[in-house]
Amino acid sequence: MKKYERILLKLSGEALMGNENHGINPKIINSYAKQINEISKFGVEVAIVIGGGNIFRGLSGLSKGVDRVKGDQMGMLATVINSLALQSTIEGLGGKAKLFTATKMEPIGELYTKAKVLHAFSEGYTAIIAGGTGNPFFTTDTASALRGVEIEAKVLLKGTRVDGVYDSDPEINPEAKKFKTLTFNDAYAQKLRIMDLTAFTMCSENNLPIIVFDMNTEGNLKKVVLGENIGTLVKN
Repeated sequence: MKKYERILLKLSGEALMGNENHGINPKIINSYAKQINEISKFGVEVAIVIGGGNIFRGLSGLSKGVDRVKGDQMGMLATVINSLALQSTIEGLGGKAKLFTATKMEPIGELYTKAKVLHAFSEGYTAIIAGGTGNPFFTTDTASALRGVEIEAKVLLKGTRVDGVYDSDPEINPEAKKFKTLTFNDAYAQKLRIMDLTAFTMCSENNLPIIVFDMNTEGNLKKVVLGENIGTLVKN
């Protein structure tokens, strides 16, 4: 019995690299698509926002002389590339996916509206929402929070390569302590870097819980949707 009927899944662009330094690892994106198709088949409505850090990050462009606005626009286009790759992989594995973009980009994808996404859900499609918010200075974390609130998702699932939220970086500190649950206030107080502050505040103010979990372990997405206690739950 599924616990969450409609989810916003935030995927990391960096996680798509796998062990590479850039680009898209075929094994990782196939695993993601397989897991997404699996939960779609038993009726979960899935919207996805994916980052673009495996291709380009707007802030990193500043050090190379790129204007911040132009850099962020380049980052938005990177998310579209990743979203097209995910859409193609989902379809290649027998699933159904529609791509929506924050700015006009036909015929690559349809311009995003809440109504279009809900209609796609009614027809059994996974909705991939690309291009961030369409504005510079906002991250894909903020885009995922915004879209999650807009489409009335029951939870924001942040799929990463780490299995939850820790009090320090577990990839650096082997003694790092993992949290099973946290309140938004506790996370604020402890300055835990779960999402950027704008995204985190939007989730808190609109009572949208966040679950941070390891998406790179196949089968975990299904476990989270079914309500198994993996990852870290952040709520009011």
